[in-house]
This record gives sequence, structure tokens and C-alpha cells, in this order.
Amino acid sequence: MPRAVPSSAGRLLPCPGHLIPASPTPLEEAVPVTARKPPRKAPDPTTTPSAPAAEPTPAVQPTPSAPAAPAAQPEVSAPTATATPSGSATSPAKRKKTAEKRADASPPRPRRGGGRGVRPVRALDDAARGRLLAGEHHAPHELLGAHMVRGGVAIRVLRPYARSVTVLAKGLRTELHDDGDGFFSGLLPMPSVPEYQLLVGYADNEIEVHDPYRFLPALGDLDLHLIGEGRHEELWTALGAQPMEHQGVTGTRFTVWAPNARGVRVIGDFNYWDGTGFPMRSLGSSGVWELFLPAIGEGALYKFDICRPDGTHTVRADPMARRTEVPPANASVVTASHHEWQDQEWMAHRGDVPVHEAPLSVYEVHLPSWRPGLTYRRLAEQLPAYVRELGFTHVELMPVSEHPFGGSWGYQVTGFFAPTSRMGTPDDFRYLIDALHRSGIGVIVDWVPAHFPRDDWALAEFDGRPLYEHSDPARAAHPDWGTLEFDFGRTEVRNFLVANATYWCEEFHIDGLRVDAVASMLYLDYSREDGGWSPNEHGGRENLDAVAFLQEMNATVYRRNPGVVTIAEESTAWDGVTRATHHVGPGGFGGLGFGLKWNMGWMHDSLEYVSKEPVHRKYHHNEMTFSMVYAYSENYVLPISHDEVVHGKRALVSKMPGDWWQQRANHRAYLGFMWAHPGKQLLFMGQEFAQGAEWSEGHGPDWWLLDPSYAAEADHRGVRDLVRELNAVYTATPALWQRDTVPEGFAWVDGGAAEDNVFAFLRFDADGAPLLAVSNFSPVVRHEYRLGVPSSVSAWAEVLNTDAARFGGGDVLNPDPLKPESVAAHGHRTSVQFTLPPLATVWLKPV
Repeated sequence: MPRAVPSSAGRLLPCPGHLIPASPTPLEEAVPVTARKPPRKAPDPTTTPSAPAAEPTPAVQPTPSAPAAPAAQPEVSAPTATATPSGSATSPAKRKKTAEKRADASPPRPRRGGGRGVRPVRALDDAARGRLLAGEHHAPHELLGAHMVRGGVAIRVLRPYARSVTVLAKGLRTELHDDGDGFFSGLLPMPSVPEYQLLVGYADNEIEVHDPYRFLPALGDLDLHLIGEGRHEELWTALGAQPMEHQGVTGTRFTVWAPNARGVRVIGDFNYWDGTGFPMRSLGSSGVWELFLPAIGEGALYKFDICRPDGTHTVRADPMARRTEVPPANASVVTASHHEWQDQEWMAHRGDVPVHEAPLSVYEVHLPSWRPGLTYRRLAEQLPAYVRELGFTHVELMPVSEHPFGGSWGYQVTGFFAPTSRMGTPDDFRYLIDALHRSGIGVIVDWVPAHFPRDDWALAEFDGRPLYEHSDPARAAHPDWGTLEFDFGRTEVRNFLVANATYWCEEFHIDGLRVDAVASMLYLDYSREDGGWSPNEHGGRENLDAVAFLQEMNATVYRRNPGVVTIAEESTAWDGVTRATHHVGPGGFGGLGFGLKWNMGWMHDSLEYVSKEPVHRKYHHNEMTFSMVYAYSENYVLPISHDEVVHGKRALVSKMPGDWWQQRANHRAYLGFMWAHPGKQLLFMGQEFAQGAEWSEGHGPDWWLLDPSYAAEADHRGVRDLVRELNAVYTATPALWQRDTVPEGFAWVDGGAAEDNVFAFLRFDADGAPLLAVSNFSPVVRHEYRLGVPSSVSAWAEVLNTDAARFGGGDVLNPDPLKPESVAAHGHRTSVQFTLPPLATVWLKPV
């Protein structure tokens, strides 16, 4: 690594040809000093600085006849206290008064000559010295800083590139001995450790700083105990970079879990990424390393220099970083929140109605590409208004955690606690959530606890050995995505993920977590060939560690955050995904504890059906009815998500057969069927206005289709108007959402009209009030189509028709109320006759 020389601001400057960090945050802010020494020549940056040839006379000049310094006792921290130089014959009160007068006047000059000032400290042995310089020492605070020893206070400082180090305290100013390699030391004949600072002299300036090694640990025993047990539910308050005041001094506490490391150092723009003088201490058997750095504040860039078990070094971003540089840069950033929330009313009432008994209509968004180039704050000006206008109750954000590669859409996370910096700061992201809440819109985020990428600056073999990933390479490697799977059986890793889930809910007021790739977590043989996996202790294929983790995560999130919902993207028939964790199912497992589950079966079956030419649909009729066989086995969301409109699958409207008119008609009819089907709704951006092209994260939705200057603008705007109408009628009609998860909320009228390509069913609210939904997936008008209806209803009115002209349809409507006739049909004593428009869905409600 290139050597560096100190700058006039106290930061280390690069050698010629290297850049200074754009926004440095100095560790050691320059403080004006009276009687400043003249500048000295800068050290040669290609060699290790040592004592200069023309060094001024030190505070104490030992002579050959002087007795050797007393042997240093074990150097343990002592309570700090203000002290004056020893040797005074005056009373304590008089000494105190004299010292105060001196302090008020001007800083005292260093003592010169004599044996009553600083004396030599016994030199460090070569092993300890080497371990400190190599970043391999687990307890640097035992060797550095101030300690009571026999004969006084021993002070040792490690300041690479410094020319001198002077100790400043009340009534004290004395220069330490230069021991070479950046070490400075001295023995002060004092009765207690003073509250001191260091005046560090470089080639062209002097800076006054607090000594990081005079501070006690800034992390408590309770934190360490909870971390060790894997039960620290607010882990982000204990690990990472935490700006704080410690022992009366403002700075930042750095902590990191690295149990296999031989040593850890903090590096950053405040020390020109050279951590030689900033080794961290190991806090017992916890595996946690800690260092409090005074004067470091928000905006500082940092990483951890970790000495692996084999002695090599790796530089890593902070796994607990709450802010990061903008990719592709990957340093962590010290941050603290100053956002003042304005969503108190939303937070107080979001849990009034259980989510499975409330309307839930979700607009899925990829934030960086929804309208490319917008920041979080600019998005806050546009996204809430757009979503509110369309009537969606929630937005779902594809992963917002920091990720290095934009093409992963956020599903390969490196910064689990940091919102991506591509669009602003964490507080900017809070501002966006706040704006959505104040517009009455809930926020769900995609959360990715299944795997992480192999970037050598992130989590993979973090401290030189498998740590966050499983120690068995076959268990660690994800076969589909080239990533690594978390070791869900390790308590600290499970704690990391559970705390991360609660972090997003509590720090950012997130209303729901959609958990990605749950199936890949649940099965040991997921995407693995025979012989490529090992069964669990019972001989089964279930990943028992992942099951326990998901149960703990859900239980913790629901206990701590009333009104929050967790949603599983789970593509198999695992029993009990949305069952309570304490209810054991027939497979012997308790429920996973999710609130909702994506209905992947419905999605695949229904899309397969509508992609067929109408003449062939009668042979696939059961693909639209099969979902009702298992509709109440879980609490479902019906997702038309980003996954279905990329990678050659085509956009929703482009999946439909026929000409442009028929494609749009099929698109509208399908949305009408979907919104009436039991389950909550999710629609990906761009599909609300029938975008024909596949989505690309590079340019986002084709908003130009809605430009009035575009010839077919009305076609696309009509579909968007339909989505607005669907949401409006949906939220105003409890029959469509109040009994989504119980059989009493649904009844087929005619589920077997395969020859007609017609599906007719009733939905009921908690009071039994019905809604009749009829979908005609054939391209012909069906006049006087008869359907049985409950005899309790005296008349029916059409409340939605996807064929209406304002939506771009043919305007085949039923404008007048429909009165039942005493003609039995479909198991009912009464029935109605009405006109079914082609490729359309019609909703009717009692008048």
C-alpha cells in the first residue's frame, strides 16, 4: 500500500498520483496551540518514519548514570482523575489553585531536563510490538493508553508518521519519548491517571486529540450476553458504527463480530485507510471487537481490516452498516437518524383490522427504475400521489437493501441494514415512507434472508473462515444463483437476520416484509441433484434450522410490531406457511407463522389459461378453477409480479392471444377475474397501463405510452382507468376482502361452463351481502345468459364492466337493474338473464 505523509489538517495525504478522499472526516481535528513549534520537514513517504535527526530536546533527557525505569506492572485501566506534576511541597488546595491559574493563563511549556518529569517506560517486547504493528493483537488497550504502574502513570501511544507526541492535562504538558515505528511512551510520576489529551506533531502541523485507548469499553455486558445467546433483538444498536458520547467525549463506537480473527483494525478516510494506529480490542469470548474513536462523526467512511487466522489480511465493509457509499464504491458510512416522523396516526391505526380481513391491493415497484433518476425525496413527491390516484392500498418495494449490482434488482444484498444509497440517505428513505403513510398507503419491502453474494469485501468468509455461511460447502453454496446460503443454525447468524427484520419495521416504519425465496430455505435438496445433499437428523429433506429461524423471525416481528404483516414467497405445498408457530400440523411441524403467502399455483395456472387461444381454453378450464380446491389452505396473495414480465416471459398484455383489441380485452378481463378471486392482489408497475414490452431495470416502465401525443395513448390510459375503478369498487365492497381466508366467503355459481369459457361465482362479506362476478373468456357476446342467484336479492346492478368504452372496450353493458326470475338454475330457486360482453368480466351487486 502506498505510504502517506500528514497534511496540514491532520489527515494523511497520499503520495503523488493518489487521490485524497472526496469528503474526508478527520479523526484528529486541529486545535490552535499557543507557542506552536515551527514546522518540520515531512518524512520520506517511502520509509517508516523514525525520530528526526534534529529533534528538539525531549522533556526528560536520561543519562547513563540514571537508574533504570521500574519494571512495568500489568497495565490495567484506572479511573481517570485530574492531577498536577508530582514533587510539589504545597498543600493540595494550594496546588489546585496554582494549577487553575496556570491553566487559565496559557498552556505550560514542556518541562526540560531533570528527572522529575516524564521518564522512560520499559520497551515493549518484540512479540507484542510486532503483533500491534501487524494488526494481530487482541487487547491493544492493555499496551496502549494510560495505566497505573509502579512509579506512576505509564502512557504509550501508537501514532504512525508522527514526529512527536505530547501529553496535555490540567497543569501538565510533557513530551513522550519516541520509541520508533510510531510508538511514543513515558512514565509520569503521578498518583492517578489524569484526564489528558495528546498533542501530536507531524511534519507541518500539530493536532490536539483524545487518546482512543484511555476509554473503557463502550459496549455493555448485557449487550454481549444477548449477542452470545443470539437474542439481541436490537442488534443494530450494539454492533456497527454508533455515534455517541462516551465518558463525556463525542465520537463513534465501532464494533464488529469476527470471532475467528486474530486482530481487527478500523480504517477509514480519517486515517487514510491505514489502521496501524487503530487496533480494536476483543471483548472476551463474544467474538465482538470494539474501539471508541473520539471526534469521528457522521459522514465518515470506514471499513474493518481483519487479520485472518492464517495471518493474512482482508478489508471488509461493516455487515451492520446503516449507510454505504454509492455503488460501485463499497465503504461503510457513519450515520445517525435525524428524521422527525409525521405518520403517528397511520402507525396508531394500521393494526386496527387484521390484514387478512382488510383490503390489500398492492402496487409492486422497483424504486430505481420507476422513474429513473429520482431521489427518495423526489419520489416522495410523485409516487404517493400516483398510487393514491390508482387506489392501491399498499406499495411493495423490490429490495431496498444495499446491493453492488443493479442488475440483481436488489436480490443479492451486501448491506442488510442500509437502504441503497443510489437514491439518497437513510433519512431520505424515511422521508419517502413517511410521505406514503401520510397519503394513506402502506409499505411492504422485499426482504432477502436466504442468501448473499460472494464479494470479497462483504460477508463471504468474513473473518477468514465461513461465518455467515454454512461451514459445509455443499450446504453453503446456492446452486441457482452463485451465492452463499446463511447458516441458519448458528445463533449469531440467526440473530443477525431476526434483528434485521425488526430493524426495517422499527427504524423505517415498514408495514410488511415479503420474504424472498422461502422454498430455497426450507428444503435441503432444493435445486440439488441426488448425492448433492445430506438429510436432516430425522432422515428428511426439511432444513430444520431454516424452519426454526423463520418461526423465530415471524414471532419476533409480530410481537414487537403490531400491524405489520409478513408475506412468504413460497412456491411449494409446504404445510402451514401461514399457520401459527405453536400449531403443529400433520407433518409434525408448527406453522411458519407468516401472515400471507404468494399463491404461485394460481399465478402459473391462470396465466397458462389466458395465454391460450379462446378456442382451446375449454380444454384448460380446470386451470382456472383448481385454485379453489386449496384456496383456504393458506392466506393468499395473488401475484402478477416482476418475475412474470421479464426474461422472455413477456408483459401481461403481450401474453394474451389475438389482435391488439383482443389482447387488451383479455388483459382487462383477467384483471377483473383476479380482483374478484379470493386472496389479496399484487400488480407490477407498467402492467396497470398494459405496457407491451418486458420490464427492464435500465429504463423502467414505458411512460411514453401515456403521452397524449402518442396515437394509442387512449388504449393504455383506458386500462389504467380500469385499474383505478377495480381498486375503488374493491375497497368499497367488503365481500371482496373481508372473508378472503374462509370458505364462507365464496360460492361457485357455475364453475363448469367450459364450452362457454365462462366462470361465475359469488363473494360474501361478514354479514352475508353478496357480489356476483362473471368472466367471459370467449370473444363472442352471450345474450340472455342465465345464472342462478340467491333468492334473498330483489335486484342486481352492474357495478363494473371491463368492456366499458371508457376502458377501451366495446361498451356491451347491462345498464338497467336485473330482477331475478323464479326460474331455478345452478342450485338456486331464482335466476337472472343478462348480456355477457366478449372477453370481459362483469361485477353485479344487490341494488
